[in-house]
Amino acid sequence: MPVKPIVVMGIFVADVTFRTPSMPVWGETVLGSKFILGPGGKGSNQSVAIARLGGKAYFVTKVGNDAFGQMARDMYAAEGIDSRFVLSTTEHATGAAAIIVDDLRGENAIIVTAGAANALTECEIDTAEDHISGAAAFLTQLELPIKIVEHGLGRARKLGIPTILNPAPACALSDSMLQLCDYLTPNEIEAEGLTGKKIVSLDDAEEAANLLLQRGVGTVVLTLGARGALVKNTNLVQHVPAFDAGRVVDTTGAGDAFNGGFAVGLAEGLDTVESARLGCAVAGISVTRPGTAPSMPTRSELDQLFAGRKLAK
Repeated sequence: MPVKPIVVMGIFVADVTFRTPSMPVWGETVLGSKFILGPGGKGSNQSVAIARLGGKAYFVTKVGNDAFGQMARDMYAAEGIDSRFVLSTTEHATGAAAIIVDDLRGENAIIVTAGAANALTECEIDTAEDHISGAAAFLTQLELPIKIVEHGLGRARKLGIPTILNPAPACALSDSMLQLCDYLTPNEIEAEGLTGKKIVSLDDAEEAANLLLQRGVGTVVLTLGARGALVKNTNLVQHVPAFDAGRVVDTTGAGDAFNGGFAVGLAEGLDTVESARLGCAVAGISVTRPGTAPSMPTRSELDQLFAGRKLAK
């Protein structure tokens, strides 16, 4: 039986990445070690992760009728991502992200401007309803306007499709919006922003997850960087360790890699914990190479990390 597709709603931006041995402070100019221009945007990156793992992704977004928009379309064609819902506009330019990566630690700071994607409308989302209704999951983030994100989640929920919200970048969310989330996948900073609970230990992570469950989330999958992830709902609590796939080079796309892997796990019929384990493995590989979309691993690389153990398909 074919695996159902995953509908991803989000943004595409051109990632303008600067690597530097020392991070600048305000008013300071430093010399960088490398410059890269490439594809990015959380939803776009997650779609690439899904496709490279053998999943089918429908991506819902809007881009400008410009060089960056063409970069997006060329990549989707090359990666096998269904782009029938990648809409174009002449009124707005495609968005961009400025990324500064610390050469020594692999950590980053990012500024994102969504550009044309901010012009995506509720009616345009509804044109994808027939494809959402047959999906294994609906995955979105917070780079689009909140009202658009909430509309997409609400539409998927009405159609009976499992919803995944990656609440990034961090911002305040209403209880009514959290109640639309079958799965919420915050990192430590995003979970702290939503709960006010600083996360230092696994106990802190579990307490933050409980607070989110009390606000109406179905299952919390809290990513913990090098410590893996914590899965918590009313029936279980499970720590999923991280995977060490090699030296950390760039953590920029790790969250997107995790979410793409997690969604693929659900689509393939894995339970929540096993899906989180798959997400941790995908993220573990992605941080060993630079970039966002280009860092996403293939299924064969994932299988190698699992030491020959094949995951359910």
